[in-house]
Parts: sequence; structure tokens; C-alpha cells
Amino acid sequence: MLKIGIVLGSVRQGRNGEAVSNWIYDFATKRNDDVAYEIVDLANYQLPMLGAEVPAAQKEEAEAAIKAWSEKMASFDGYVFVVPEYNHAVGGAFKNATDYLNAEVNNKAAGFVGYGSLGGTRAHENLRLILGELQVADVRTAVTFSLLTDFENFSEFKPADYHANNANEMLDQVIAWSGALKTVRTEKVNA
Repeated sequence: MLKIGIVLGSVRQGRNGEAVSNWIYDFATKRNDDVAYEIVDLANYQLPMLGAEVPAAQKEEAEAAIKAWSEKMASFDGYVFVVPEYNHAVGGAFKNATDYLNAEVNNKAAGFVGYGSLGGTRAHENLRLILGELQVADVRTAVTFSLLTDFENFSEFKPADYHANNANEMLDQVIAWSGALKTVRTEKVNA
């Protein structure tokens, strides 16, 4: 059975990402795939800024957070990254979190669910560059929620029905690629 992490990549107070992550999780789990989905909330990992000095009193806690994040991300065969767009890119907290990763995510697949004024598309393009360096294969189809049309008053999530088509296609691609890349990882271990 494949394991797909639905990673909520915003830590902002009052974020819209929780509703979006819950929507894609509910949508995915109703599809009857032989896949285990799990929401991973970045806000649950208090990662320090990579390279910043961590006070001695907080060092143990920081190291535990880094280890927990690494192990959680390593446990999946693929990912659906739920990201907002901030200043034409992914948010700083999520970029920092990806900087702690490498081998944990190599040869795995990822799909994108975004939200923002343009549905998070520029964050997706930014993520494609980051994930390419981490050897993560990203799929073409993405789900893009507009703050203007899929949120009432920019905060109450009311997605249009047509997003289901993209969600199905994106999940199909993530599952197919995750399965294929799992064989690559297995071959590397057995070599």
C-alpha cells in the first residue's frame, strides 16, 4: 500500500490551509484507492531557521523537531503539498522546512494544491525548482483555489465543484508516479 502525505505548508495564524488540506484529504480518502493518506501539518514541527544559532536551552527541542520532521517525511512514498502563495513564491516557513530534507524525499513524487489570488500557481512553479533539486518528481496537474472565487470573504472555504476533476487527475498522477518510483527506491536498496 502506498503512503501519501498531504503536507500543509503554512504556519500562519488564521491560515486558510487547514480547510484546503481537509478538503483534499476528504476527497482523496473517498476515492477507494489502495492508498493511505495522512495530513502532515508543518505547524506541528517547530523547526528553527536553517543555519541560525539555536540557544543552548532550546537545542534539544530543535533537534527533536528536525528529527521528527525528517522521519515523518521519510515515511511516505509521495506527497501532496498544500501551499499558499506569498510574494509569488512558497512561504518562508515551508521553504525552510524543505531545506532540512534531502535523502528522505529522493525518488518520490509530489502533486500540488495551492491557494491564493492566482490559485497558488506561482508557488507551484517555485516548488518545482526546489523539488527538482531534492530529486522529487512533480506531476503536471495541480489543484488551484482562488481566494477571490473559492473563499467567501477571503476566509470561508467554498470550493467550486469543477476542482474535483483536477483533484482526481492530480491524485491519479501522484499515485502512478509514487508506485513507479517506489520500485526505483527498492532497486537501490537491493543493489
